[in-house]
Amino acid sequence: MSKNETTVKDGGFLDRFFQIKAHGSTVRTEVMAGITTFMTMAYIIAVNPSILADAGMDRGGVFTATILSSMIATLIMALYAKLPFALAPGMGLNAYFTYSVVMGMGVTWQFALTAVLIEGVIFLLFSFIGVREKIFDSIPMTLKKAVSVGIGLFICLIGLINGGLVVSNPATILGLGDLLSPGVLLTIIGLIIIGVLYAYKVRGALLIGILASTAIGMIMGIADLPTGIFSLPPSLSNVAFQFEWSSIFTWKMVIVVFTFLFVDVFDTIGTLIGVASKANMLDEEGKLPRANRALTADAIGTVAGAALGTSTVTTYVESAAGVAEGGRTGLTALTTVGMFVLALFFYPIIGIIPAQATAPALIMVGLFMMSPIKEIDLTKDYTEAIPAFLTIVMMPFAYSIAEGIVFGMVSYVILKVLGRKAKSVSITMYILAALFILRTVMPLISNAVL
Repeated sequence: MSKNETTVKDGGFLDRFFQIKAHGSTVRTEVMAGITTFMTMAYIIAVNPSILADAGMDRGGVFTATILSSMIATLIMALYAKLPFALAPGMGLNAYFTYSVVMGMGVTWQFALTAVLIEGVIFLLFSFIGVREKIFDSIPMTLKKAVSVGIGLFICLIGLINGGLVVSNPATILGLGDLLSPGVLLTIIGLIIIGVLYAYKVRGALLIGILASTAIGMIMGIADLPTGIFSLPPSLSNVAFQFEWSSIFTWKMVIVVFTFLFVDVFDTIGTLIGVASKANMLDEEGKLPRANRALTADAIGTVAGAALGTSTVTTYVESAAGVAEGGRTGLTALTTVGMFVLALFFYPIIGIIPAQATAPALIMVGLFMMSPIKEIDLTKDYTEAIPAFLTIVMMPFAYSIAEGIVFGMVSYVILKVLGRKAKSVSITMYILAALFILRTVMPLISNAVL
């Protein structure tokens, strides 16, 4: 057999570049995983423009900016970090952008975009000097495993809400949705389909479930038939490079940048820890190979997103869906980039997938993310168990990955100090705990100054 024939048989350039076989994967698995990741996060293409439009931004321009910024950041993740994670403008961060900053503070959306740009530049500097990687490495292994479990519950809750199984209830905060409504029925049908596929060990179960649920949703009248196939993306001219430089030295800008910075750092780090832990990508010391490259992709994505006209870009927790399908390398992320390219021009088709079709996949991913809980000792050392527990429960109950990490890390430092185990806590953890406390009291300082 010739050398060329051997290369083709072994997977060729893709295998050599991404080390697919070395990661125990195949090209087909990586591609399927990338498509699955996209399907579970594709809602951002429609949701982000809707939220930022409330801030006064052009919906069409934000649609294009959302996809382009996602493509840029995920492409860097694929080719530079070579990890199976996808990035896009973050949910929560876009809501903070619109409802807390623009509408709450009474500033312009150009002011908010300027804050996002500054935050992204600071992130980039942090990445170059290794600050964010040091934060990642400083988090104890117990908390890293707890983050994976907490994110699992968080993703599951997102799926339950998107599918209508869980709804807001004034009397009980949360309640059970109407199980006989078409949307909830479709979610339940999707769960059954995916569950049966997994029972029979069918590869691509999540993706097949999403597509099957969409087809059923068309029959039920939940998913619309596509109105077309191809459309050119809207212009960026109304949102790109719209900055308000005159406000960069104001106290309001400091507060907004700090909040964006805090949430993005710990949302991203939490997502990387949780998904990487589930995929067994962490080494014996709990470190993620090429973590700084992954964080750099996040930072560049945020800078690019601000320039193009969208809120903070971050690593998406829905990447766990692709990892659950076997994605282990940058080829998974590269495939997701390809799907974003299609979405840019084929949104009439991509846009018909209803939230109820992706909800079952998110619920199942919640199950897959729970497995590290078996490796957390919840009975012997309570200076480890209590912080792990708080990390797990606060993510879904506070509806924030970042807040779950805050509760876990601050309680970890406090309990270790009071439990006479202060020497086991790293200097970085002490600094982070202090910053978390400062971040909590900053609104009081802000109210006193503004």
